[in-house]
Amino acid sequence: MPTTLTPAQLRDTLQDPAIYPHQPETVQIEQTHISIVAVVPPHVYKFKKPVDLGFLDFSSLEQRRHFCHEEVRLNARLSPEIYEGVVPLVQTDGGMRVDPPAIEGSIVEYAVKMRYADPAHTLEERIERGEATTDDIDRVTRRLCAFYQDLEASPTTAAAGWVENLRVNIDENFEQTEAYVGEIIERPAFDALRYFFERELDHHTTLLHQRRAEGHVIEGHGDLRLDHVHITDDRVAILDCIEFNERFRMLDIANDVAFLAMDLDVAGRSDLGRQFIEGMADGLEDPDLLTLQPFYKAYRAHVRAKVEAIRAGEEEVPDADREASRQLACRHAQWALRYAVAGGRPLVVVVMGRPATGKSTQAAAIADALGWAHIASDRTRKRLAGVDRDVRADAQTRERLYTEALSEKTYATLRERAIGRCRTGKGTVLDATYSSRKERDQLRAALKAAGLPYAFVELTASDDALRDRLAARSDAAPTASDARIEDFDKLTDRYEAPNALEDARHVRISAEQPAEDSTCAILKTLIRLHHQA
Repeated sequence: MPTTLTPAQLRDTLQDPAIYPHQPETVQIEQTHISIVAVVPPHVYKFKKPVDLGFLDFSSLEQRRHFCHEEVRLNARLSPEIYEGVVPLVQTDGGMRVDPPAIEGSIVEYAVKMRYADPAHTLEERIERGEATTDDIDRVTRRLCAFYQDLEASPTTAAAGWVENLRVNIDENFEQTEAYVGEIIERPAFDALRYFFERELDHHTTLLHQRRAEGHVIEGHGDLRLDHVHITDDRVAILDCIEFNERFRMLDIANDVAFLAMDLDVAGRSDLGRQFIEGMADGLEDPDLLTLQPFYKAYRAHVRAKVEAIRAGEEEVPDADREASRQLACRHAQWALRYAVAGGRPLVVVVMGRPATGKSTQAAAIADALGWAHIASDRTRKRLAGVDRDVRADAQTRERLYTEALSEKTYATLRERAIGRCRTGKGTVLDATYSSRKERDQLRAALKAAGLPYAFVELTASDDALRDRLAARSDAAPTASDARIEDFDKLTDRYEAPNALEDARHVRISAEQPAEDSTCAILKTLIRLHHQA
């Protein structure tokens, strides 16, 4: 057995119950992108992988030993009853041994020794079982408020609050997720997200510097996730502080708590997320903490997307876990963009315009980037009429499809579905011509009455470009849309183009550019609209 173990060799070694002092009946091995954890109740042994990822360096045994001690020291602040110390993995004459009574042999690795904390008591598990309560959130809030109030800012921690340093972290995230464009996020969304962070840094520069000077930048936790919050009847313990890079834990309190708020959103409990953030702002007497949440939650979602993408590429991680991480990476990338375009709240995006402007293509791309539903009038109309959506209707069927009564029913259905989704916290992308002012006014009025934000995105193109596209469509495979080149004049005459006085939340995007450029332009426009709201 070599004295330096690869992650795969270490994992295999740790699966043997005989190497542990208490010789457990079973061993459960868990992995992250930086750790291998042996769960052997009543203890847990956490080993660091010999990796150098740029933002952390565990490549030498001495570095791994050092950061094990740092992990124990830092986590004693929020969970002293869990972290017991640092112990060695020793190569003895009788084989490998974890935490032997005496070191007789060569030390191969170091581990953080912890008391086993039943994952059933994590906030993540409580939410999955539907058992999380507002009282749970209040207890976590009180625990964290007391923690932050006990911390003192210093010149060292304050220096971490320079905007330039925050920019370094954000730029590093983009550099490290660039390789995953096309896997967890598409190029238009990636570029729009970068645009959002650049705008937000500029917009909040004065506030960020003010908070730095006022002592809001502290040595915090750095990784406040739902699965790190452990709640029992007698205590709240918060585990797994970041030990490997002080740059990630010396941060604004608003940044620290945004991770947990983001996790609550992603878990489908935005109600608890709002309670948590509002409670933190009240408990710390820090109303500006609320102002910065969309920015910091987007940052946290982007970080989590990066971490899960890295884990999804690790060969030693089981295939099922890798796929789960890939899906989590995609989901967090979508949430990062949701915070950018709507602050994480539901939004109705109406992609409209004349036939052949590419509405369905753009609506699908926007919906995919945000993880929202794409509801198209063409598909809805045919469903209501009992017509196969991908078969081009004949003349008799078209007469039935495009009656005034069915059109009204179609647009009413779009309104109802969008409002219904938003009331359950879900955003929607509507895809329809919205050729009449009446249809647009009805949708606007319904959304305003429901108190829901919206944006009309009108795609535009020249008559020649639209004729060319309709002619190409006539020769192509059937689509849900029945518009063809012979319909051009009739459809053009029927289209009541919105005028400049109609709505401040109506924007126009050229469809005479590569589709990805139009998608990026739409996303950037939505970001600007949200910033102005």
